[in-house]
Amino acid sequence: MGDDIIASLDGLPTMKFSIERATLLKALSHVQNVVERRNTIPILSNVLMSAEDGMLTLVATDLDIEVSESTQASVMTQGQITAPAHTLYEIARKLPDGAEVAFTISQDGRLDVDAGRSHFTLPLLPPADFPAMTANDFTHQFTLSNTDLARLIDKTRFAISTEETRYYLNGIYMHASADMLRCVATDGHRLALAETTLPAGAEGLPGVIVPRKTIAELRRLLDGGPENVHVEVSDAKIKFSLGAAVLTSKLIDGTFPDYDRVIPKANDRMLTLDNKVFANAVDRVATISAEKSRSVKLSLTQDNLQLAVNNPENGAAHEDLIVDYSAEGLEIGFNAKYLLDVTGQITGTDAIFELSDPASPALVKDPDDALALFVLMPLRV
Repeated sequence: MGDDIIASLDGLPTMKFSIERATLLKALSHVQNVVERRNTIPILSNVLMSAEDGMLTLVATDLDIEVSESTQASVMTQGQITAPAHTLYEIARKLPDGAEVAFTISQDGRLDVDAGRSHFTLPLLPPADFPAMTANDFTHQFTLSNTDLARLIDKTRFAISTEETRYYLNGIYMHASADMLRCVATDGHRLALAETTLPAGAEGLPGVIVPRKTIAELRRLLDGGPENVHVEVSDAKIKFSLGAAVLTSKLIDGTFPDYDRVIPKANDRMLTLDNKVFANAVDRVATISAEKSRSVKLSLTQDNLQLAVNNPENGAAHEDLIVDYSAEGLEIGFNAKYLLDVTGQITGTDAIFELSDPASPALVKDPDDALALFVLMPLRV
């Protein structure tokens, strides 16, 4: 902000505004999640608060992600300060509903927070020290509906890798594929793909990898967010505008693998089953599986599936299900957790498994969502 906005009191910035507790809590909840609990750089523990023209803007960053939100406030003296993000959030969370929260910079340069009979004094750091994330040179801009973007995230993010050495798998790969906008995630053991009709402006969108933490923060903002989300993409950054909230993030600088070659194209053994019944059965037999591998063996015969677990330490379990299967018999093993992750994404009653042999990946489809698919690598059992 300019010098005309920031008044001074004995050389210290001053500011005075008040805001309704629920409004403050909502805005803080959107930005404070970005702030890491432990920071070696003190300013990164703070939220930047700018009061101007009846609006309060909050900004938080971890240097890789920046989230800002603007909301109405009663501004008596315009200004800008930074204060501890998590402490402010906890104060707002614990204040009573309907409270009016007043913020004033004291004579000694600390922040006074008052609500009813509650009074808090917080330390401040200079707003000039707060890092700003530059975001420009966007090559593609497009708008997605909230529900479409949430679906793309929900269908894929469970497969994001957490292995830091393979950093290029630590996010969702987003790109234009023909006339579709496609999102893909994989950790090398399973793969998830979801797509939607390519929005205007996204034509020719090159592949970008959106980091795992960015995806988590974006998904949180989508809940209760506006109907549409404006997306801007450059070579190094991506920006999501959701009404009063804006999330800007660096992209992962790496090359996503050629995922298409691991998607089976000729699996000819078709298994159709009741998804919920199957998931519950997997969960039951996996109770005694070894925690590390959580291996479950699927034995298929004519219209019958047996799930079996053998664990020398904890015993054995098996359960039989009636399924739709007419190909030759097959025994194949999978990680139980990965099976449950995939079945959790199926929206229809049934799930379709396209299988080949015990050593080849399985292709899983949702009859109710033709624009999503999942790949599971088998385990030796």
